[in-house]
Amino acid sequence: MNVRRSAAALAASAVLCVGAAPAALADTPPPSPSAPPVVPSGLFGKADPTYDGVWRQSIALLAQRTAGEKPAAQAVDWLTGQQCANGGFASFRADAGKACDATTVFDTNATAIAVQALKELGGRDAAVKKGVDWLKSVQNEDGGWAYVPGSPSEGSSTSIVISALAVAGEKPAGVKSKAGRSAYDGLLAFQLGCSAEPAADRGAFGYQAADGKLPANADATAAAVLAGLGKGAVVDPATADTAPTALPCPAGAADPAAAAQGAAGYLAEALKKDGHLTAVTPGADQPTADTGNTADAVIALAAAGHRQAATGALEWLKANSAEWSKGNPAALGTLVLVAHATGTDPKDFGSTDLVGALNATGPAPQAGDTEPQKVESKDGSGSGNQNIWWIVGAGAAAGMGIGILLSGRRKKNQL
Repeated sequence: MNVRRSAAALAASAVLCVGAAPAALADTPPPSPSAPPVVPSGLFGKADPTYDGVWRQSIALLAQRTAGEKPAAQAVDWLTGQQCANGGFASFRADAGKACDATTVFDTNATAIAVQALKELGGRDAAVKKGVDWLKSVQNEDGGWAYVPGSPSEGSSTSIVISALAVAGEKPAGVKSKAGRSAYDGLLAFQLGCSAEPAADRGAFGYQAADGKLPANADATAAAVLAGLGKGAVVDPATADTAPTALPCPAGAADPAAAAQGAAGYLAEALKKDGHLTAVTPGADQPTADTGNTADAVIALAAAGHRQAATGALEWLKANSAEWSKGNPAALGTLVLVAHATGTDPKDFGSTDLVGALNATGPAPQAGDTEPQKVESKDGSGSGNQNIWWIVGAGAAAGMGIGILLSGRRKKNQL
């Protein structure tokens, strides 16, 4: 789970500016670029946190805990201070001392990942409950969620929220909208079934429909695997290894776990060609390696119990993710979670000590007696020193073009 970034700014402006008159804009000089917010000392990373502050902080804290580190109190206090009185989070609030109001743009993805981090840190049940209650309050009638509350549901945000609910101890099947649709009803509506075209997309999940069609989306698919299995960002390595399978056809009764396994089968097939996922970035003629979604796919396959199917992509990440993750706490944190899910040492991931690199991007962890979570290494032996979304459719003004661009969810360091 990485970071969606500059494109999020484009989509956010589209959501907030729907209906702006082109004629008026033509007569108005473009605004002068404003200086980015000052990065708070308790926040991980040095880049502008406007669109990903809460996300990257939460991923970093999850990764540190998974690796056996005790996060700095300053870093934890920064995250808890970002929560609004109603329980929701914005992507980033430069002045957390100012009360949230009608101008606050709430972010379901930031809230969901913060709920997971606060639950993992422990001792913050009140904040977790407030976050969960807020997420429930912004559920759409179809059972799903949007990145910006009030917008149409999409596959990535629905999945991320469901994972948070599950981690917090909720039963997603029992979380229902006013129309009686459950969270899983909202999720399963985004899966491409037996009639998918091309047939290779069967089992995948989509981000949002465009022109009546629901394109397969790797980001939404990886997130949906975790949601369907009732798991969150931290995935413990499986004790058994099974082969992934395609979504069975004809499909049986709607079942989130079976849907998740079908989605895992799609990801396993998608990884076979190059050993990694690819995506077409704006302005590019050819697909390029999609490092962020490849990392998420590895975690998803591990969660589904398909360790061997993830091996090739794991090795590719070890050899090719250093530049992508350099200085980026969300990317480094995601890779730490990849290592944990696959029973790999995060301090020896290819040529990188992921834990040391992550710690260097923020407040130094506390010295303490926190022990690394034990994980199973590839040979089955225990290892005691080891230890993962995005903006919704930009509205009618922006169209699905932006929606597809942004469908890398909160992966602000995608590709």
